Amino acid sequence: MRSTFLAKPHEIQRNWYIVDATDVPLGRLSSVVATVLRGKNKPTFTPSVDTGDFVIVINADKVQLTGKKATDKTYYHHSGYPGGLKARKAGTLREKNPKKLIELSVQGMLPKNTLGRAQGLKLHVYASGEEVGQSAQKPPVLNIKDLL
Repeated sequence: MRSTFLAKPHEIQRNWYIVDATDVPLGRLSSVVATVLRGKNKPTFTPSVDTGDFVIVINADKVQLTGKKATDKTYYHHSGYPGGLKARKAGTLREKNPKKLIELSVQGMLPKNTLGRAQGLKLHVYASGEEVGQSAQKPPVLNIKDLL
């Protein structure tokens, strides 16, 4: 009788990938990145274990917002105090803090538990012109357009 393979945390081989966000729609980019962070692209995927890889997203400020999302989509944040609701449009968030835009989008596609938070820590986002700090790993480029 065969048994189902379940990966153990010490058996997992993690890789690094670079993703270029230039002219890629935000949702398409986020879904591919979230899939790689969770490890669903591997045959050893186990839902209860973090089997995912590390992802570096470069050129975050050049990500594409399709339709009228730049003017209509709103991100909310509350400070916890009365009257502390803050609202920002997606277009202004992309101009002021493009890293946050991608992080919020990818985090929304990960599980809402301890495992999802651990998987979100493997995401590194850089705007254009910033130096990538993980160059020692020599990560290969993951071409998003081939996966879509």
